[in-house]
Amino acid sequence: MQLTGSEIIIECLKEQGVDTVFGYPGGTILNVYDELYRHQDEINHILTSHEQGASHAADGYARATGKVGVCFATSGPGATNLVTGIATAYMDSIPIVAITANVGVPLLGKDSFQEIDIAGVVMPITKHSMIVKDVTKLADTIRRAFHIAQSGRPGPVLVDVTKDVTALKAEYSYREPEVVIPSTEKLTMHDIEQAVQMIAKAKKPFIMIGGGAILADAAEEVRTFVHKVNAPVASSLMGKGAFPEDDELYTGMIGMHGTKTSNLGVMESDLLITIGARFSDRVTGNTETFARKAKILQIDVDAAEINKNVVVDASVIGDVKEVLKLLNEQIPKQGHEEWLEHIRDMKERYPMQYNTTGLTGPCVIEALYEATNGEAIVTTDVGQHQMWAAQYYKYTQPRTFITSGGLGTMGYGLGAAIGAKFGRPDKIVVNVGGDGCFRMNMNEIATAVRNELPIIQLVINNHVLGMVRQWQTLFYEKRYSHTVLNDKTDFVKVAEAMGAVGIRVTKKSEIVPALKKAIELNTTVVIDCQIDSDDKVFPMVPAGASIEEVFDEQDLIIKE
Repeated sequence: MQLTGSEIIIECLKEQGVDTVFGYPGGTILNVYDELYRHQDEINHILTSHEQGASHAADGYARATGKVGVCFATSGPGATNLVTGIATAYMDSIPIVAITANVGVPLLGKDSFQEIDIAGVVMPITKHSMIVKDVTKLADTIRRAFHIAQSGRPGPVLVDVTKDVTALKAEYSYREPEVVIPSTEKLTMHDIEQAVQMIAKAKKPFIMIGGGAILADAAEEVRTFVHKVNAPVASSLMGKGAFPEDDELYTGMIGMHGTKTSNLGVMESDLLITIGARFSDRVTGNTETFARKAKILQIDVDAAEINKNVVVDASVIGDVKEVLKLLNEQIPKQGHEEWLEHIRDMKERYPMQYNTTGLTGPCVIEALYEATNGEAIVTTDVGQHQMWAAQYYKYTQPRTFITSGGLGTMGYGLGAAIGAKFGRPDKIVVNVGGDGCFRMNMNEIATAVRNELPIIQLVINNHVLGMVRQWQTLFYEKRYSHTVLNDKTDFVKVAEAMGAVGIRVTKKSEIVPALKKAIELNTTVVIDCQIDSDDKVFPMVPAGASIEEVFDEQDLIIKE
């Protein structure tokens, strides 16, 4: 049947099972929005307060559900406002499809009003980007975009459609979505056998889990593998939730703000098994010294990640879930009791600790864990609060900790929380942000209120850019250059002005009641938690140092 380009876009979204789209309309994409109006009972469009919010919401939706997140934007500034969100998704391998509109074909290349080569702009931060200037190619392009976004190592794809294409007609017929097959073309039994042999010989194995395990939906296989190898396990920031953090084998996060047990354990191990992690600099510290006593076995879907940051001794390239299925079939239950006893001793010697006398970031996160029974989806912005949320909330399920790891995007969390709540309406969703991050995109509180969305925004408010100030304190002789936020913004009043409930917390005794009230209200709530400006995140590894140089507050006191 003959359909317009706009009709084809909507029909292709329906083909792909899309039920939610986040976006912001404008002139060049009006035809698509007009068609969307006719299908509002089938596709729920969420009007965000800013296009960046739409891209973060699509990202949060994808992370929470495992589906492809979708966002719309018009040409020019509408499209460029998506860029930060697209880059965030790219760095963390999140499948989103961004559909933008551009000026008509006759106006391309003429500096027309709101014209931008968005496909060119996002080329380095997408798996693929393309512009459609022929309506007969539109349907196949959108179908291809969804397949690319989900296949292999996931990631964002952008489809730019000229305005005339959205109005012209072409033949359309329904097509079942192409099945996404787990990537195993580079998986060999030789590599599997080598991995099995390395595991059998190891006396002190250590397992590190990254975000790839979550993207592959391999949590069950990870649990089986860990207990067969019977080894301590740490996670990267992106890997949190892939292995239950209440399991005795879990040692905490690894890296710059990882636990002493994880960092020192990896440095003492004789085999490091890395699952779906790319050896980010925030994980490895000095790559020359990282795991220097260990042989390294890397399991990853992307061959380009092998030997990119850290030279490994062996690798298995393929979908993490499929690789672990094969390994679990061949690995007998291991022992390592002496090694595990040593790790248990380290966990007792180096517990996570903080000042419990007043209201602090860790105190707020522990109260959140208590109030939600550890079952919430927690999104975060980026900074000290992000690290506290990673350190003090125990994640036992995948897709329950949603954060910007690779790009480190301030202002990410609130949009992501909105997306996560639309994707998982059955879950309590809480965004943990700092005051610096919250003020960047706090306009999305209006989006949550407009949609009667029960999400909780925790503002860990220390009136400074906390993580930057921490570095200035420790490494820049307390020269606080432009990190003090001494303005008079009242976040409770801001929340109320947008139609949300605002609660201020200044004492430790107030945080649990505030959280319980927020959950009971079942509406959009902002909780402004006032903490000290000089609270710090510990443990910590200085930038570029070996992860065995990890120190905490007690070490600083002893050093002084």
